[in-house]
Amino acid sequence: MNVIEKVTLNNPHALPSKVKTRKKNNLFRQGGVYLFLGLFAFISIFPFYWMIIGATNHSGKMFSSPPTLLPGKEFMANLTHLNEAIGIGRVLFNSVFVSVLFVILALAISTAAAYVLAKFEFKGKKTIFTAFLLSMMIPGQATMIPLFKMMSDFHLLNTYFALIAPSLCFPFAIFLMRQNLMAFPNELMESARLDGASELRIFLSIVLPSMKPALAATAIFLFMSQWNNFMWPLVATTSSEMYTFPVAIASLMGVTSIDYGQVMMGVTIATIPMIIFFLALQRHFISGMLGSALK
Repeated sequence: MNVIEKVTLNNPHALPSKVKTRKKNNLFRQGGVYLFLGLFAFISIFPFYWMIIGATNHSGKMFSSPPTLLPGKEFMANLTHLNEAIGIGRVLFNSVFVSVLFVILALAISTAAAYVLAKFEFKGKKTIFTAFLLSMMIPGQATMIPLFKMMSDFHLLNTYFALIAPSLCFPFAIFLMRQNLMAFPNELMESARLDGASELRIFLSIVLPSMKPALAATAIFLFMSQWNNFMWPLVATTSSEMYTFPVAIASLMGVTSIDYGQVMMGVTIATIPMIIFFLALQRHFISGMLGSALK
């Protein structure tokens, strides 16, 4: 006879009371976890809510005491004033065009470089990969002056090429894709080579289709880095017609006065494409990051 049966025979009410106590403890523990997660969810979501509230009010109400936490009636007025100040259509086109083209080109370059570093053996392979990792430690400001001088000498300033080309070789994207490609079985590639498939066909038809989660995760990082890039577009553009959203929103900051309603409206519009892009690829994002972490 085990201990539980002995306790039950000696005191039939002891076991149910212990079970109830354990259930209560689990309930309180789960409640604490949900409360903790709910608090952090509120802290994470509130800035977006405040951004939308600011976009529907004028500056005076945003700094009133107590603060305004309800939507206002200045949405269309702020949208109209913002369009008059920066030209939303042109700025949105610049940002979308530059970011999407950058993601396509950088993803192609990063994936090809990662494939070579992960699946081919050649002299200096480790040195090249180490150089990529070390380049991630160099701040972008250190290369800004040489890049500006180069673009100026080739008369490429204030062009889409100047906004896209300098960051196409993205070290973190190469590192992320390499870590995922390392987990791809070499046996499949060897079988394809025995069947007469070329290296390009192996890469495009066999390797890439299985890398969709990693490609999605890398694409999100590339898109966000380019969409939020402020310093280089500010240096490389000389006219408002080439402004991207971060530069255009910064131009709203006056010396003596700032219309925070316009600023919040601009930030709201600039946030929407990032959310859409992330939601479109979110189902692949976690698995892609998990694959690189496990490797």
